[in-house]
Amino acid sequence: MSLSAPAYYRVPPPSSALTEENLIFLEAWRAVDRAYYDKSFNGQSWFRYRERALREDPMNTREETYAAIKKMLTTLDDPFTRFLEPEKFKSLRSGTQGALTGVGLSIGYPLALNGSPAGLSVMSAAPGGPAEKAGIVSGDVILAIDNRSAEDMDIYDAADRLQGPEGTSIELTIRSGADTRHIVLKRERYTLNPVRSRMCEIPGSEDSSKIGYIKLTTFNQNAAGSVKEAIKKLRENNVKAFVLDLRNNSGGLFPEGIEIAKIWMDKGVIVYICDSRGVRDIYEADGASTLAASEPLVVLVNKGTASASEILAGALKDNKRAVVYGEPTYGKGKIQSVFALSDGSGLAVTVARYETPAHTDIDKVGVIPDRPLPASFPTDEDGFCSCLKDPASPCNLNAARLFVRS
Repeated sequence: MSLSAPAYYRVPPPSSALTEENLIFLEAWRAVDRAYYDKSFNGQSWFRYRERALREDPMNTREETYAAIKKMLTTLDDPFTRFLEPEKFKSLRSGTQGALTGVGLSIGYPLALNGSPAGLSVMSAAPGGPAEKAGIVSGDVILAIDNRSAEDMDIYDAADRLQGPEGTSIELTIRSGADTRHIVLKRERYTLNPVRSRMCEIPGSEDSSKIGYIKLTTFNQNAAGSVKEAIKKLRENNVKAFVLDLRNNSGGLFPEGIEIAKIWMDKGVIVYICDSRGVRDIYEADGASTLAASEPLVVLVNKGTASASEILAGALKDNKRAVVYGEPTYGKGKIQSVFALSDGSGLAVTVARYETPAHTDIDKVGVIPDRPLPASFPTDEDGFCSCLKDPASPCNLNAARLFVRS
């Protein structure tokens, strides 16, 4: 199995005289059996589990079968290997192709300032999407989703809850400044542009006066192409250096992360792919896809930076291609592939773990930045430029030393 190929697989159903529900369960079991990276299956006999489940777990209805599959996956103690009902599986697949069914929100972890209530921060609202139409804007905080508190909710769990079948409704509790409101939104299909960019003109030396800011929000199949387009457009404005903002980017397609690393690097290891036996594959930059290997580069990260974002940040840091600012990243050091089952449902299965070029296993630890960001540093492109321009601002970074490693 190649990780550089599209990460969707049709699991051939076993030919057997078992019931249709048993066959769906066995499809799921076989997907894990063939692809899961830990061949000890968390210290259990995977074959014996299958036999015991077929004997003891009820599978008379589709709901019971789904429950049996979920029960099986929990024995792996791996939150990233999970079952997806047909609608969620369909939504996941369309999301990696650039379209989603949901409310049109990009979310992340908020800055904990002035004792403000915890929750999940709105990073952006898709133009024309349900959230934008309801007046939800960047900086708002989601306090609850369908009356469930978001105080300790993981961004993966929250994103899963926000997506769903087109036409269904979801209730959000939103804090906007000092106001709290309850909003009911109807999910719609919308297109997600993974990149926003702008040129920041900073007072100072000629070399650093024009900085190109690129915000990458997800790794869908349009991501690498969109980053290339942003770089070319910014160069038309005589940009001499770049800032790549990966904050609150929770990942996406592994191959897109590799391709974006190659844009910024002309040589060097990008990532080591490992299983329980050690390194099994190496991805490297060879210069063929390089577009911007020489200009100064800064990468911004936070605890919402995960998965493919961490692969990219780790590669740029370990190869000394970029100075990394922010806080330790999420620490999702595992890679999943998605498997389709015959009834339209699917599985996300952890197929490998990875190590950065310095052989750092970042799982549950994250990529450690070179420097911190000011606590009040904004997450949008306009705010970023304002902080660099105003030396008196509490979020100001010294533009003259922004790209200096030490």
